[in-house]
Amino acid sequence: MPALKPANFIYPIMNETKTGNYRWVVVALLFFATTINYLDRQIIGLLKPTLALQFHWTEKDYSHIVMAFSAAYALGLLLFGNFIDKIGTKLGYTISIIIWSIFAMLHAIVKSTFGFGVVRIGLGMGEAGNFPAAIKSVAEWFPKRGRSFATGIFNSGANIGAVVAPIMVPLILGWYGWQMAFLITGAIGFIWLIFWLIFYEVPSKHKKITPAEYDYIHSDIGDAEEIANEAKKVKWIELFKIRQTWSFFFGKFLTDPIWWFFLFWLPPYFSSTFKLDLTKPSLPLVVVYTTTTFGSIGGGYLSSWLIKKGWPIFKARKTSMLIFAFCTVPIVTAQFATNIWQAVALISLAAAAHQAWSATIFTTASDMFPKRAVSSIVGIGGMAGSVGNILFPLLVGFVLDFYKNAGNITIGYNIIFCICGCAYLLAWLIMHFLTPKMKPVQLS
Repeated sequence: MPALKPANFIYPIMNETKTGNYRWVVVALLFFATTINYLDRQIIGLLKPTLALQFHWTEKDYSHIVMAFSAAYALGLLLFGNFIDKIGTKLGYTISIIIWSIFAMLHAIVKSTFGFGVVRIGLGMGEAGNFPAAIKSVAEWFPKRGRSFATGIFNSGANIGAVVAPIMVPLILGWYGWQMAFLITGAIGFIWLIFWLIFYEVPSKHKKITPAEYDYIHSDIGDAEEIANEAKKVKWIELFKIRQTWSFFFGKFLTDPIWWFFLFWLPPYFSSTFKLDLTKPSLPLVVVYTTTTFGSIGGGYLSSWLIKKGWPIFKARKTSMLIFAFCTVPIVTAQFATNIWQAVALISLAAAAHQAWSATIFTTASDMFPKRAVSSIVGIGGMAGSVGNILFPLLVGFVLDFYKNAGNITIGYNIIFCICGCAYLLAWLIMHFLTPKMKPVQLS
């Protein structure tokens, strides 16, 4: 492998197009994995009206099923984060997608509400490996100034999965029934796995990477020291003693539940408030999730662009995140929407802002922590977000059931939208207080 540049070497004006482009193959793999990840978790929201009739679900029943997934996802993130740092991204991702694809397909044989809770637990445990492995892969294949954009691209797979699902699932439901919807989408993960095993490896072991691309990937200050220490294992419990860990923790805890609300409750919201027929392809949902694709990629690009313009990394990230936080505020006015397309516009802006926020906050983990700890930190932050999503559905289920029984469930959704509009500004303030300049962590 080519010799590294000295630790203090920087590429201020490198023409990145001349370095080789294999790292974008890696981004494409991560993009499709994330698409499949969200396709598999999204299906239950689209099939909720059908399943609720067959299994006699209340809003609380559905919230408990969502919570079962969330609890398993939280635990899985904590376990997979540290596990992937120990065994590597290639094997870690392989194990993750095998588990989640199997449990996605097992939904088809469930015969009870309790059974759905069980398979959602298995799905959550398996899907938890996606983001720790993906963020660590980006940190392995990109310098800091390029990570946010790369993260935004692969993170947009979440939106594509959410776009494909409202088109694909109703068609399968109409032709073959709800069981086949779970079987077909679950099987896609095994197709992706073939490409992952063929095309992925870390840069130091990859045969197709050029010397120029290898040097570009490792062009950050301190990369030589990181490589010298990459074999040293991270003491997971020690990470909780660091302020930067808690900054990422609270940033995810307060904002991840909002995105999950958009995934699991938007289809029922449009159905109950605007009488949207979820047994047919749903154009409003397609519009919402398509918009979030632009948010993810554009949001990821913004901070990378500011860094290339000479901004300090911490200033570029925080400024971008503050802009995205303000973009979520207008969703509080969704309660005044008089037709579905007004609501779609407001929700689309907030959902796109979330994905822009998500692409950027993920990158702060690799900004502040060395590569050998990135997966662990993403796992901890992801666990925090999932804990928030365990608690948030309790509130959502209670509020919606209360106003549903009172004869106006729309009021319940309006209250939830107000919470959504405030969460990001609160998260930004806490992160700024804990890590004003996002100083890199020096691990022993």
